Amino acid sequence: MNKRHVYIISDSTGITAQTLAQSIVSQFEDIKFQTTVIPYVDSIEKAQQTVERINSNCHDGERPIIFDTVIAPNLSEILSGAQGMRFDVLNMYLAPLQVELGQKSTLTVGKAHGRAQDANYKHRIDAVHFAMENDDGAKTRYYDKADVILIGVSRCGKTPTCLYLALQFGIYAANYPITEEDIEDLSLPKVLKEHKHKLFGLTIAPDRLSLIRNERRANSKYASLRQCQNEVREVEGIFRRHGIDFINTTDSSIEEIAATMLDKSGLHRS
Repeated sequence: MNKRHVYIISDSTGITAQTLAQSIVSQFEDIKFQTTVIPYVDSIEKAQQTVERINSNCHDGERPIIFDTVIAPNLSEILSGAQGMRFDVLNMYLAPLQVELGQKSTLTVGKAHGRAQDANYKHRIDAVHFAMENDDGAKTRYYDKADVILIGVSRCGKTPTCLYLALQFGIYAANYPITEEDIEDLSLPKVLKEHKHKLFGLTIAPDRLSLIRNERRANSKYASLRQCQNEVREVEGIFRRHGIDFINTTDSSIEEIAATMLDKSGLHRS
């Protein structure tokens, strides 16, 4: 397998550049990319050190690939001395956008992810606390404050999805596991009926669910394939019976689950 080195350079956290770079290089499945993230390159000295670091590692004849989101023109000029294929991510879009909008950009460092500039920071942290406090059916008395309540069998991805929705979008997400007792009643628990308009279901392939549960409680009834098949079948029946939208999480990342859920539910991203 071919190997290439990728450098991700930023004058802030590097999250923007890393997200974009990963989206691009992931399209080349036959190449193994070694990624180095260099954040907070916000001075001439740091920019020079970064160029020296990159150039000193160009030994194998393959030039590295460089993604950067450094705003300051003087630092960007220094980085142009790096011996690699460079993508100046922000500036390649800012120039034509300035022409289109008839206005110069403010050239603010860390605008997308900086705490000081992010008016939604506290809201997102509060949303994370809400997700943690309302995980797995705890504190159902606070469901009136939830933007969404994820429901489904145990271990289908509810908790990580709630945390991602909170941290990334500031969404107040609670989750509630549908248990054997709920299935036997063939009905939604009372606490969920009261908030039916907030419910969104997650399901999963039984064989995948069995593998996940066996990591936690190996060789138990809880993790058996038959138990997983029964639970998934019955819970999907509950979703359909009550008209609850749901998605299958089997082959999806948390990001994909969240994006699909937001699209289907119409929830606002902050």
